[in-house]
Amino acid sequence: MQQIGGAGLLKSALLGRCPQCGRGHVFLGLLDIQPACSVCGLDLSAHDAGDGPAMAGIFLIGAIAVILALWVDARFEPDLWVHAVIWPVVVLPLSLLVMRLAKAMLLGLQWRHRGTQ
Repeated sequence: MQQIGGAGLLKSALLGRCPQCGRGHVFLGLLDIQPACSVCGLDLSAHDAGDGPAMAGIFLIGAIAVILALWVDARFEPDLWVHAVIWPVVVLPLSLLVMRLAKAMLLGLQWRHRGTQ
């Protein structure tokens, strides 16, 4: 089985691929992890990202959204309803993207450091 290095681990996380072979898909849907890799058979259920991806989304996207909202409010002075329309449209997709990436990266890091197969 081919071992993936640091850059390969990041690439496999960005693509949502298996950390062991780099070919099988890790996700069933948007955020659900498959029980096992369809290509190499790696048991993905042994790895759990826990609340780490959600915390990454909250802290990273939350901080960026607050800073941007304050800047937009100070610069353009829009009505409150404009904020209510803009920020959910920006924050929700970015949060899902960050959670997906963080989940795949944590899964890959657990695989690398635990060696669970």
